[in-house]
Amino acid sequence: MKFPRNAKILRSQFDIAPFAAVFFCLVLLLLLGTLLPTVGLPLLPPSAADLPGATGPLMALAVDAGGQLYFENGKVNENQLTNRFAALAATREPLTLIIHADQAVTYGQLAHIVLLARHAGITNSLLATLPRVEAGASRP
Repeated sequence: MKFPRNAKILRSQFDIAPFAAVFFCLVLLLLLGTLLPTVGLPLLPPSAADLPGATGPLMALAVDAGGQLYFENGKVNENQLTNRFAALAATREPLTLIIHADQAVTYGQLAHIVLLARHAGITNSLLATLPRVEAGASRP
């Protein structure tokens, strides 16, 4: 038995206008998405090559160009930082403090932070750096 065919085959020209409209909407959304602010501190750490990494339990401290201290996702002052260092050093095995500092932070400020950590019982301190990229190096 042969059934009648009710569906008509598309015989008109292909219209590109709807596809172009969808494409431009996607481009617009992507461009607007790049304008959204990113969460975090604008730090520019110094670059260095072949530095050793850290093992064991770590904790991170950030210092921006203005000298503000950031610890555990919040802004802290020196007294709060000393109290938190002491509390963390007393409850865990030996900790390593990773200091994420901007290039504009002075050596004196970094030394002061390391001394605060040592007085609280944290003896290991490292400075976070960016890897140095050589101009002539090619990677496989």
